[in-house]
Amino acid sequence: MHLKELNVTVVGAGIGGLATALALRQAGARVRVLEQAAELTEIGAGLQISANGMVVLRALGVVPQHGGGPGLRSEGTLIRDFRTGRHVSTMPPPAAGPTYYFHRADLIDLLRSAAERAGVSLMLGQQVTAYDARDGQALVETSDGSVHHADLVIAADGGSSLLRETLVGAEVPTFTGQVAWRATISGKQIDMAPRAVLTMGPGRHIVTYPVRGGTRTNIVAVEERTDWREEGWRHQGDPNDLRARFSGFGGEVAEQLAAVETVHLWALFLHPVARRWQDGQLALVGDAAHPTLPFMAQGACLALEDAWVLSQCLARASDTPTGLSEYEATRKNRTQRVVAAASENARNFHFKSPMRQLAQLGLFALGPRVARRYDWIYDHDVTR
Repeated sequence: MHLKELNVTVVGAGIGGLATALALRQAGARVRVLEQAAELTEIGAGLQISANGMVVLRALGVVPQHGGGPGLRSEGTLIRDFRTGRHVSTMPPPAAGPTYYFHRADLIDLLRSAAERAGVSLMLGQQVTAYDARDGQALVETSDGSVHHADLVIAADGGSSLLRETLVGAEVPTFTGQVAWRATISGKQIDMAPRAVLTMGPGRHIVTYPVRGGTRTNIVAVEERTDWREEGWRHQGDPNDLRARFSGFGGEVAEQLAAVETVHLWALFLHPVARRWQDGQLALVGDAAHPTLPFMAQGACLALEDAWVLSQCLARASDTPTGLSEYEATRKNRTQRVVAAASENARNFHFKSPMRQLAQLGLFALGPRVARRYDWIYDHDVTR
């Protein structure tokens, strides 16, 4: 199908939305992106892009063919005990290729710049309030009363997607009983090598890694609790409350928590992978299709994979519905497996008894042999 005749509206200017817009524009489509925010600003937050996501960024021309642009190449993960910060094990980078640490705002800027250079129209302050399809055209209405017509609408508006509900109906997500605290602090980790550090404690764990050339450290602290269930990851938290809840943690991570000035809370909910991804005129990508817990660091990577596969399926199909059907069939099984792996991995970071602690630390002490069980995630290359 010649995509130069295809008029596409993408809803959402996050990583999945911008990557999808760029991929479709590079394939020839006319693309506009509607974003509800008045400006693309990001709360300080890091993210990890493993090899399966990096291949897409390189194929799109967003980062160099060798290296990660502003991303820091990971040298693996250190596992530490929570009481003293004692080193337990070192997990090497995945055999498929290195992971890169990005500040989320930096990756958004890269994708936005590439999309706009390619000719994508980005419209800010456009909150979608309604969707309809009639006479072969999709119609998206925004809060200012504007109506946007398109041949195809892509929902990239996250796990609480309004457009997803159009396809699958209303759903009630399940609270996992876990809450993540997110912050960045200035200054480098004591360990100067660009590595993640996983510090595990009873019912909680902390992951840190460097971003922005090592001048800042990203902190994600996850705890089990039942008194916070408000979905969304931009809720303001109290740094003193964070420190109190992780007061038993010692070593370097205690010093890092002491330096936190601003922190946000994110209650972790389980949403099912959408049972239906498209209807011939509307399609879901990223978290709108398959929200995933952060315990495999695959949310952004899966969205990047979606963007590439969707553009390629449409480009080689005879018509839009056929291309969308191929996209859904290609992506659904893999995303279900990754989402399940992330949900299962949540249990591996927490322990509540001394015996469980010894067993889990012993497992991580196996190092490379444990890491190999996830090769099927990281060595997946949708650009081949």
